[in-house]
Amino acid sequence: MAKANLKVKEAQGRANLNVVTTNPIKTVAYNDINLKEWKNYPEVKTDTFWQFPTRLRTGGHSNEYHGNYIPQIAQQLYERYTKKHDIVLDMFFGSGTSGIEAINEGRRCIGVELKQDLVDHVSEKFTPKQLVTDVNIICADSASEEAKEKIQARLEVMGEEKAQLLILHPPYDDIIKFSDKKEDLSNCSSTEEFYDLFEKVAKNGYDLLEKGRFAALIIGDSYKNSQVQPLGFKCMERMQNLGFILKSIIVKDIQGNERAKGKTANLWRYRALAGGFSIFQHEYIFIFQKVK
Repeated sequence: MAKANLKVKEAQGRANLNVVTTNPIKTVAYNDINLKEWKNYPEVKTDTFWQFPTRLRTGGHSNEYHGNYIPQIAQQLYERYTKKHDIVLDMFFGSGTSGIEAINEGRRCIGVELKQDLVDHVSEKFTPKQLVTDVNIICADSASEEAKEKIQARLEVMGEEKAQLLILHPPYDDIIKFSDKKEDLSNCSSTEEFYDLFEKVAKNGYDLLEKGRFAALIIGDSYKNSQVQPLGFKCMERMQNLGFILKSIIVKDIQGNERAKGKTANLWRYRALAGGFSIFQHEYIFIFQKVK
């Protein structure tokens, strides 16, 4: 009887072992998505046209700061290109969207912001503990060697040599003036200078990003001197020159994120009809990978 029970247990053990080995979780190196259950992730976008009806204003997010990108972009990037506890490096931290969503999604974040008053204000959105363990905010010029050294030091404190995701959301040339500082990309004397300074920031990000991981450039174009300035594609080229390979070009509808309606919208329509141009209703999200 005892031998019979033993054989039954052995058979059950073999059956359980077979379950484990024949149906493992299958993931890639840069996210936690179980490819064995790929149909269970309907919220993850894999197309090249993104629409979000309104800006997310829950989970610690608000619309108090002009020029910040919407939290839904961070949600998509984090689930697709990071694992839990990975470090996101945001070289234009602004009002802290990347950091807030890192907390919400179980990631960590290092953000670089040029203005000390904004650093102080955004720091109040996090607890003292979070500012030590999960979100590090550095006040520095993102294009500088000083910023690179400070980021490297924060990475070491957080137990990593490199970051696992790079986010670049620069000013769209001089459309919005963010400060009076000469280091501010929105104060460049020409669009060509804007490209040069952006490339320096992107180079720091490239050097601090882990091999095989991804970078996202969020940017729109501008009008200047009666013609379109293709900021997105020019910055894309600068990143490719640094060694990034291009994985996706996503067009994001910005209509649901506009503040100005009514008379302002009508004024721009008049200007478009009079000037022969079209009104921007999109921006770009370029996805790159560091392969060397």
